[in-house]
Amino acid sequence: MLAFTFAVILLIAGYFLYGKVAERVFGVDNERPTPSIANPDGVDYVPLPWWKAFLIQFLNIAGLGPIFGAIMGIMYGPAAYLWIVLGTIFGGAVHDYMSGMMSVRANGANQPELVGRELGNGVKVFMNFFSIGLMVLVGAVFISGPAELLNNMTSGFFNVTFWIILIFAYYILATLLPIDKIIGKIYPFFGIALLFMAVGIMVAMYINNANVVMTHDFYNHHPNQLPIFPMMFISIACGAVSGFHATQSPLMARCIQNEKLGRRVFYGAMVAEGIVALIWAAAASSFFGSIEGLQEFVAQLAPTANKPAVVVDHIAKSWLGQFGGILALLGVVAAPLSTGDTALRAARLMSAEFLKLNQKSIRNRLIISIPIFIITFILLQINFDVIWRYFAWWNQTLSVFTLWAITVYLAKRKKFYGISLLPAMFMTSVTVTYILMAPEGFKLPALFSYITGIGLTVGLTILFYVKKRFYNNV
Repeated sequence: MLAFTFAVILLIAGYFLYGKVAERVFGVDNERPTPSIANPDGVDYVPLPWWKAFLIQFLNIAGLGPIFGAIMGIMYGPAAYLWIVLGTIFGGAVHDYMSGMMSVRANGANQPELVGRELGNGVKVFMNFFSIGLMVLVGAVFISGPAELLNNMTSGFFNVTFWIILIFAYYILATLLPIDKIIGKIYPFFGIALLFMAVGIMVAMYINNANVVMTHDFYNHHPNQLPIFPMMFISIACGAVSGFHATQSPLMARCIQNEKLGRRVFYGAMVAEGIVALIWAAAASSFFGSIEGLQEFVAQLAPTANKPAVVVDHIAKSWLGQFGGILALLGVVAAPLSTGDTALRAARLMSAEFLKLNQKSIRNRLIISIPIFIITFILLQINFDVIWRYFAWWNQTLSVFTLWAITVYLAKRKKFYGISLLPAMFMTSVTVTYILMAPEGFKLPALFSYITGIGLTVGLTILFYVKKRFYNNV
């Protein structure tokens, strides 16, 4: 447990130290009016206290990813802990903070608009469809996941279909109504539930003197011997680096009241999510005695079972008792619920921005939202494991575009772009290699995939430096 404690301390220290570096690189202006102050509209541009903005941002990004992704990722071995800690501090939190602050400076512009400004209109059009596609995938994933958990909690008294309908109805309301009517009112309670879950599981680990192995032994533990690179870096997305977060940051970029609060809301929320991922990776690997014990438990489950959901249910009820387990599971359910609804809300806003359709009237909101709801419902008919794998790759690929856009943004302003360039290069090689060799990808030979992934990364880096000479002359 000593190594686990040290890892948590590192994440917190990362917020205060490296978060401050990111803040200085961007260059906040406390006197500049934020979008919620300059252009309040009572629907999406609504001033919120920083703690509410933090909780909403945290819940928006902390869906099933840092819980389910961490459980699946730890099967690769202790290397997962390194990725969660280092990925969060130097990759994910920088990605979230910079994209959030870029949105603040651009009057709350959505992720495709921000990327398009830096990488060109062609990329902007592509990113609109790519980002909206991810939002719909997230909505589908984060309906079926919590529905399965709620079904387990009620011992099947209400079936999964009942919970899917109920959650979907909530998503429709949260997507259409002003942000302060549902999201701004109930998210603080969701936040308390999620924090109780994380703290409860962490305390249980200390009480039970859990055997968390974080040091040495970094060989590949995966039962199917799937390679750590790139597979683990796709499995653990939301707990380290996640492109989805950049689609959520504009929601709070439109609500914070001062630029100095950006580090608390954007960088801080990502660090909090990294801690949640660290807790669940440690809990899953230690509860069953070892990583191999976790693998054996999962192998015994039915092929159609939502395996991470079963693991979460088993750990929470065993360590925290029936009542405490239910409270913890409510926290786990709150996370995806609060991410799924804002994902569909972001899909509405991106579509409206692309179509230039004002969202003040409910009629215009319905015109955009109804097709989104229909596509989400169709995706719900697909097996959860299949949707999750495509969501994970789609998610990480989105981070690549955002990180390169951040790098160009900083370079144009003659700021230290290295803070985002290295994560951009790393995530480019991960996502390209993955889609080439993965079973759900092109299934190409590993060596070819590695060479192509690295080659494309080098090519994009050279292109960036060629373009940078032009930025310096502007």
